[in-house]
Amino acid sequence: MKKEFFSLFGLATLSATLLIGCAEQPGNPTASSGKPDSTYLASTEPTGAQPVGDARESSQDKQEVVLVGRIGGSSKPFIDGLAAFTIVDPKVPYCSEDEGCPTPWDYCCEQNQVKENIATVKVINSEGKPVSQDARELLGVKELNMVVVHGTAQRDDDGNLSVLADQIYVKE
Repeated sequence: MKKEFFSLFGLATLSATLLIGCAEQPGNPTASSGKPDSTYLASTEPTGAQPVGDARESSQDKQEVVLVGRIGGSSKPFIDGLAAFTIVDPKVPYCSEDEGCPTPWDYCCEQNQVKENIATVKVINSEGKPVSQDARELLGVKELNMVVVHGTAQRDDDGNLSVLADQIYVKE
């Protein structure tokens, strides 16, 4: 049941990425409103990080993984009520404001590249359950932050990749 929920979550996120254009959503990156929780923040960058696209090709279900990516992939990459968000491979260029895109983190200019270069990150507690706090508050992150994520790969039947993350390192 949990696997099905997260698989559907990944598909819904990817679908939203493909259906929502950048011109439809006004706004700026959301800033963190609370103090980050050091329980889930790594103080040093984990070694051996793979870009999201490479990890999508090579990682197996339940394998330990370290990924690097930029928070984004849709106009709303954060999941309300959960410490969960999507990340996109750093090689995929995000849209720029000078192109007339008010939400560059939705990658509307590069949607075809996003499909194979996106992963869902779900922060889990020590019991393996999703943390029910907004990731922006929990981790002090916002759209387009580059992060390194350590956790366990979770694959669905469609090849979508999620990471059950126990540590996040914020690069910027």
